[in-house]
Amino acid sequence: MNLEKYLWVSEEVKQALAENRPVVALESTIISHGMPYPQNVETALMVEKMVRENGAVPATVAIIGGKISVGISKEQIEYLGKKGLAVIKASRRDLPMLLSRGEDGATTVATTMIGAALAGIKVFATGGIGGVHRGAETTMDISADLEELAQTDVTVVCAGAKSILDLGLTLEYLETKGVTVLGYGTEELPAFYCRKSGFKVDYRVDTAKEIAAAIHVKSVCGLGGGLLVTNPIPEEYAMDEAEMTAQIDKAIAAANEQGIKGKEITPFLLDKIKTLTEGRSLAANIKLVLNNARLGAAIATELSKM
Repeated sequence: MNLEKYLWVSEEVKQALAENRPVVALESTIISHGMPYPQNVETALMVEKMVRENGAVPATVAIIGGKISVGISKEQIEYLGKKGLAVIKASRRDLPMLLSRGEDGATTVATTMIGAALAGIKVFATGGIGGVHRGAETTMDISADLEELAQTDVTVVCAGAKSILDLGLTLEYLETKGVTVLGYGTEELPAFYCRKSGFKVDYRVDTAKEIAAAIHVKSVCGLGGGLLVTNPIPEEYAMDEAEMTAQIDKAIAAANEQGIKGKEITPFLLDKIKTLTEGRSLAANIKLVLNNARLGAAIATELSKM
């Protein structure tokens, strides 16, 4: 069966890839599940604009009408934004059903990586990755994002793992799976809203060219899986670590009281933290995504030269 039945790539993205111009993949969960309308649509378009302003072509990925769609239009972004939580948050396990049923889905880090790899895109910029949840030693609650990083050859640029997770266990899991964790301008893993976590990355890198060189070598040597680039939120937008720890603890306690689990836990916690911080966490989230889009474009540009 022809893959084209389930994969659609925009003409702009196809042409850029054919001409070896830089392309950066972007996710769509942030549109449908990350924030309310119309802020979700405004943010998605701002992120695309940031990629363009830094010399690359943006390729927002989503499941539209049973197709993995790479490089969706402004109208499709608007559609996902208005439909909001009614759009299924789609990870790898959801793809067979959504595609066979002709349904829509907002792509997580894992499914955006899959879409990017199928289209031939090597760099993907997002907010933060999923990871090992607190208490996973008993619940086994580990994000599919980590397994995707272990097997899919796409470099993910993020602000670290969300600080609602067990960051130490997340790094241990990535090490076990052979995923290299780089820190852009830092030796310490950033914790999404905060610049520091107390945990070390594998290697510090200070230029996009260094990162592109590592991606290139990895490809030439046939080393499978992705590369994780962690990029701290700019200092002026970072949140206080002590405050965030306290608010996260409150949010987790609320989730436990209400029995929130599985794929619902992350959106619940992020929304609760947004309320507890009076919207400041959401503002920080937007700034860090833009910062990652900027770096993603720089890496893709350097990679296209190789």
